[in-house]
Amino acid sequence: MTEQKINAGVIGVGKMGQHHARVYKEIPGVRLTGIADADDDRATQIATKYGTVPRDRDEVIDRCDVVSIAVPTRYHHEVASEAIDAGVHVLIEKPFVRDLQEGRDLVNKAREQDVRLQVGHIERFNPAVQAVTDIVTDLDVIAVDVRRLGPPVDRDSKDGVVLDLMIHDIDVLTAIMGSDISDVTAMSTRDGNHVTAQVEFANGVVGNLTASRVTQEKIRDLAVTAEDCRVNVDYENQTVQIHRHSVPEYYESDGDLRYRHESIIERPTIENGEPLREELEAFVTAVREGTEPPVSGEDGLAALQIARQIQERTITDDPVVRR
Repeated sequence: MTEQKINAGVIGVGKMGQHHARVYKEIPGVRLTGIADADDDRATQIATKYGTVPRDRDEVIDRCDVVSIAVPTRYHHEVASEAIDAGVHVLIEKPFVRDLQEGRDLVNKAREQDVRLQVGHIERFNPAVQAVTDIVTDLDVIAVDVRRLGPPVDRDSKDGVVLDLMIHDIDVLTAIMGSDISDVTAMSTRDGNHVTAQVEFANGVVGNLTASRVTQEKIRDLAVTAEDCRVNVDYENQTVQIHRHSVPEYYESDGDLRYRHESIIERPTIENGEPLREELEAFVTAVREGTEPPVSGEDGLAALQIARQIQERTITDDPVVRR
């Protein structure tokens, strides 16, 4: 028997939403039924590019089984509420919502309507992150360090660097560690566009996070320090390196005393793939099978709560910190 197609739509086809449209078009068993955007010309352009129809928001919700919501965060609750009330399954781009109560409302609505609600924490679907998640289960972890740095962005960034960038890594850390966060400290500079935070997990592991929109080098990496190794993850290249048995020694060369540090480096094989495609395929599978999405509304709320704590701790009247 032929599997019934799922009608998918995208509301908001800006920098990220346009890629949701592209991927839905590529997934077997999914029909890209329509897209909506506040900019009519933009909606027409993207619809034409991916062989679908520009529609108003209500029409997309009425015609679709699933929708991706990729509008600015301040509109997430409004748009998602309309979709959920109509019985449509929703994938909401990160950050989940602006306010924790808005998020709780959406989680409750989805439960009452028996629809799937997934939050777009795309790094969960990065093959390198999935590999390190498996690796960490066998390690005695001491600390985790994450950097997400880059130059200013050319898109809606009213969320601030913590909600726009750091929240990715907050979600990854909580997923990897599987432990509650017991304490948070943070500092910011450059009008909040460069933030560092330290979180302590209930199991004693320390997490260090840095997010920046003023760094003239794009860096996306994670490092796990464990009792007997260090694991380095490159998000962009989707690679993992495990450094073991580090041996420092002094040696003589041409009469000079020199120092070197050698270690065994393991490079696990990673099946590279597009995280967004993995994310949307997982969402569609959850809808087809009636199962819990891999990144639930509760997961989105947990990341948002920590992000808000970090934001609160960066607020200061000290002009040296706020310059």
